[in-house]
Amino acid sequence: MAKLRLEKIKPLVALGVFLVAWWVIPATVKSFLRISFSEFQAPAWVATSYLDDLEGFWARRSHSKVELIEAGRDVARVKSLYQFNAQRNKTLEAEIERLEAILDLPSRREFRYEVARVIRRDLSAWWQHLIIRKGKDYDIPEGAAVVFSGGVVGRVIEVNAFTSRVELMTSPNFRMAAQFEGDERPVVYQGVPQSGFGDPLGSVRDAPQDVMASQQAPLKLVSTRLGGSFPPGLVIGQVTWLEPGSTGIFQAGEVELDPRLLSLHEVAVLIPLYPIEPSDDAP
Repeated sequence: MAKLRLEKIKPLVALGVFLVAWWVIPATVKSFLRISFSEFQAPAWVATSYLDDLEGFWARRSHSKVELIEAGRDVARVKSLYQFNAQRNKTLEAEIERLEAILDLPSRREFRYEVARVIRRDLSAWWQHLIIRKGKDYDIPEGAAVVFSGGVVGRVIEVNAFTSRVELMTSPNFRMAAQFEGDERPVVYQGVPQSGFGDPLGSVRDAPQDVMASQQAPLKLVSTRLGGSFPPGLVIGQVTWLEPGSTGIFQAGEVELDPRLLSLHEVAVLIPLYPIEPSDDAP
């Protein structure tokens, strides 16, 4: 009987010793071990991602010629639309540059898009992360904005040699400045714990009292120039109701996010072409 109790206590003792040892280890050693563990796991994740891509390639090879012809026609239509939009964007950019020169306004921050494959998802109620298949090998910086066709995805919080960790906008730790479309007054967007069922959600607070939202007339929440690494105008989500906040001065509400956030396969990282350098007069 005593031997059986001893066998049950041994794992608890080992766990206690490990926790004490981990507590007394210097922070630099902990950081090194964490980074080393991530780098050790990354090749397996990357290899699995490439195998999935290869499997998808051979699956598409099995399609009939009729399906391939129809897909080619669809691609041709989309390509024509993109070419038209590209020409229109060039015209609009030229007009913006002309107006900036007339009004003596500073130029907007420019970015390049680095498209990356999603190779892993760490989704829980308290953190929402993605692992993408590009890191220091593609000059991905920490803090870079991550977007997709539907708007904001999140922010890069960790960069390794061949992978990067992205914090989704649904994570409770994610926060950014925002504004309602057509209203330049800033509000605050923040992620909330997810239930695991249904569409992703977020929250908005510090909304002015005169702003009204409803199911029939939802408000579109977009990024603002105050959003740091996020350029203005990116879609965040829709707000269908607002109520007085805890302070009673501003309003707060729920943000309905794009449901595609839960099934992304590729994202784009916004890398600044000209990073903002600290001024010599800065403290």
